[in-house]
Amino acid sequence: MKLSVIIPAFNEAQHIAARVQFVREHGGDAVNEIIVVDGQSTDGTGALAEAAGARVWRSAVRSRAAQMNLGAQHATGDVFYFVHADVQLLPSFVDDIRAALAHSDAGCYRYVFDSPQFMLKINAWFTRFDRIMCRGGDQTLYVRRAVFEALNGFDEYYTIMEDYDFILRLRKRFRFHIIPKNVTVSARKYDTNSWWRVQWANLSVFMMFFRQRKPDDMRARYRQLLNYR
Repeated sequence: MKLSVIIPAFNEAQHIAARVQFVREHGGDAVNEIIVVDGQSTDGTGALAEAAGARVWRSAVRSRAAQMNLGAQHATGDVFYFVHADVQLLPSFVDDIRAALAHSDAGCYRYVFDSPQFMLKINAWFTRFDRIMCRGGDQTLYVRRAVFEALNGFDEYYTIMEDYDFILRLRKRFRFHIIPKNVTVSARKYDTNSWWRVQWANLSVFMMFFRQRKPDDMRARYRQLLNYR
């Protein structure tokens, strides 16, 4: 297994160097490269990622779907691992993914939040279940290169909810697995807003997604409801 770790980022100066260094420290020879795709950051994210040892590509479009596709386009590994810059990975991620690939084509982790809030512990508990509403890009996503290419990557029509669309399409044709371990997700969205406000924003966008509303309308609604993203 040769793993390409792909990190889409926008203004992640606070986290990007630590994330790249962690992957370098724990990835070993299995990691072909670490690719950071910078979506026009204004805080030096790209320069910090390069200094930490990542290959950096700058996307003309600030959209995770476009950024992750650009990273995959330049990746050389036979497995892609898509990671958000503010998610803390497990030191065992290479062994975990290698073991999971013995019986799956793609998958993710469960997660916990970096917060003691009780309601966030409830949210995290549900990520063990194999339901689309329990998924999300924060859980990280590994996928065989051949599978990613067979699905034509992320659909860049989706300026939000791109990960849900990808997983729904993937599961119709390939094997998906949830690794029974937890990555750690930043609770900054909840800290900036509130638990109820974030839940309402997520539910609203989910309903729009399944009603096949335009992604730009979904993104505008999300930004209207939250001081985030």
